[in-house]
Amino acid sequence: MEPNNCWHCGHAHEASLFCRFCNSLQRPTPDYYRFLGLEPRLHLDPEDLQQRFYRLSRLLHPDRYHRRTSTERQYSLEATAILNDAYRVLRDPVARAEYALKERGFESGERRSKDVPPELLEEVFELNMALEELRDGDTSVRPQLEQARKKFLALQQESDRRLEELFQRYDAVSDRAVLAEIRSVLDRRRYIRNLVGEVEKELV
Repeated sequence: MEPNNCWHCGHAHEASLFCRFCNSLQRPTPDYYRFLGLEPRLHLDPEDLQQRFYRLSRLLHPDRYHRRTSTERQYSLEATAILNDAYRVLRDPVARAEYALKERGFESGERRSKDVPPELLEEVFELNMALEELRDGDTSVRPQLEQARKKFLALQQESDRRLEELFQRYDAVSDRAVLAEIRSVLDRRRYIRNLVGEVEKELV
């Protein structure tokens, strides 16, 4: 990390939450990995992540700063907000991958969430037909929809396994081509998840 100057004592120090000379709280970085002291990897140890979260929660709690300077009180509030967001995102593999892709310049998958994966075109067509029939009062299609729900849930689990494999490969080689594969699997997974949601909504 490049050295910064502490706002309080003026000494140059490596970018961190606390100045190593006067121990004053510094402006927090918005980078979730740097904030938590983690390497920018896609596969994380959940227990290690949780321990870092709890340790920083204690260190940054606003109650610890009510007698400190207004600058540190403000930084405490900012850091606590970043910490909570970072933990929420990084503990979820899908949200973590979306964050990493965004940080590396890949567009959000939300834009392609309505594009049908080519290999699912026929199944999606049949599913939509069955959904329309159910909405029109034909309850005989419910078993078909239940079966479709199970199949799409299995495909979602398959996507999760594929993501885990790609996470490990990316951590080993840091290749943007692997990130592109991850983007593709996430788009497919998002579409499948939306299908499951549609079916479950109608089957309630």
